[in-house]
Amino acid sequence: MFVPANRPHSAVTHHRTAQVDGVELFYREAGPADAPAVVLLHGFPTSSHMYRHLIPALADRYHVIAPDYPGFGQSAMPDRKDFTYSFAKYADLVDGLLSQLGAKRYALYVMDYGAPVGFRLALKHPERVSALVVQNGNAYEEGLQSFWEPLRAYWADGSAAHREALRPTMGLEFTKFQYLDGVRDVSRVDPSTWVHDQALLDRPGNVEIQLDLFYDYRTNVQLYPRFQAFFREYRPPTLIVWGANDKIFPAEGARAFKRELPDAELHLLDTGHFALEDKADELIPLMRDFLGRTLSNR
Repeated sequence: MFVPANRPHSAVTHHRTAQVDGVELFYREAGPADAPAVVLLHGFPTSSHMYRHLIPALADRYHVIAPDYPGFGQSAMPDRKDFTYSFAKYADLVDGLLSQLGAKRYALYVMDYGAPVGFRLALKHPERVSALVVQNGNAYEEGLQSFWEPLRAYWADGSAAHREALRPTMGLEFTKFQYLDGVRDVSRVDPSTWVHDQALLDRPGNVEIQLDLFYDYRTNVQLYPRFQAFFREYRPPTLIVWGANDKIFPAEGARAFKRELPDAELHLLDTGHFALEDKADELIPLMRDFLGRTLSNR
């Protein structure tokens, strides 16, 4: 059994790669290998870079693993002709990485795209999920409001016209919007966040990958009933920390989790989509307290 100790080296984050099913995956890893595992799954258009401050804040007590999906961050970006960019494939690859790292049981922090990746993992291995931390990661129709109308149009017919209508969301203005909209004090958000993300979006071919994923997102919505059934049946301890001012995934989506998970701890923070960027001083203590109470007994 892992016993927490004063290990100053545990806060060091290692930046590593692994070959999983022929794809090079980049991941950040920190903390004692024999500690309870906490897996951090990132959103769009970012990468494990979004967890650069959270990882050392957890690494004294937990084995923290934060991968980049293919086409994001420092992971490989295979050609679309040779690789199917889908949320199902991402879940399979993350599953393979965790198996390589010996993570047989883990808490999941899911945000944005990380939610369907993580919840697909939960469907594959429900017994492995020790806890959930949900931060602006949707699993309910209530969380898909007016923002999603152009995407629903694309899902309906997959047309080139509806695909092109979404292309502006790949530009700097929209990337910056995701970080700043709903934030009360924008001076708390590091501008390097959207500069970093945009540089990776601007790589030749990456926008087409992202538009493929926008279309594939419809398959996540189709799985919402199965995700909800997992919540009802397994009742994992759940912490919901949600930027209440998020236009992408509004707070109605956060509250909906309470239907299946009535014991979930819900905290609506006065911020937007990337709540961790400006509310880490609130979010991290909530998370450490929650994990300390739940993982010690699981």
